[in-house]
Formats: sequence, structure tokens, C-alpha cells
Amino acid sequence: MAAPRKYPDELRERATRLAVEARRDPASVGGAIKRIADQLGVHPEALRTWVKQAETDDGVRPGTTSAEAARVAELEREVRELRRANQILKSAASFFAAELCATRRWVDREVVRDRLPWVVAAA
Repeated sequence: MAAPRKYPDELRERATRLAVEARRDPASVGGAIKRIADQLGVHPEALRTWVKQAETDDGVRPGTTSAEAARVAELEREVRELRRANQILKSAASFFAAELCATRRWVDREVVRDRLPWVVAAA
């Protein structure tokens, strides 16, 4: 389960929007993230991470977008679940195969024992 978020989503979106706009303006590029983070009461590294992710999502910066990361996490969860189900099915199959073999061995002995007098009498 994910940890609770320290900052509300509205603050996060607003801070990210302000920082991205400030970075686009050549006059206010220097220290824009630190200045905006101090104004809004957000840790500068948190804001820097949000801005990086926003730029990645917008295609400005190379990397994995949020949608791609969510899809990968969903697929990994599904793979874990399928592997677990597969392991359960393998265990069940080997259990029933062993049970079937034991039953067949017992039945085969009975059949051989029952037919043995006929084989001896026919010879």
C-alpha cells in the first residue's frame, strides 16, 4: 500500500504549473524551483521531482511517463498473480498425479493377482 501523500494534489498541480511556466521564461529560470517551493511551503526536491515528471509526461524530457509506469506496474502485478496461480495448479496437478499413480498401482496389483491363476492354468 502506498504511503499517504504529504502535499494535496491541488497544491502539487499548482506548484508544478508555476514552476514549469517559470522555467520557460528565460528571465526567471535561475532558482525558479527553489523560489516557488519556498513561496508555497513545499520542499524544493519534491517540486523538482514533480517538474521532472511533468516534463516527462509532456514529452519535453526523455523517460518513462506516468501512464507507462502505471501500465508496467499493472502488468507486473498481473504476472505475479498468474505465476502464483500457475504454481498452485502445478502443485495440484502433481498431487493428483501422485494420487492417481498410487491408485493405479494398487488396482494393477489386484488385476495381476486376480489373473495370475488364469495365466498359470492356461500354461
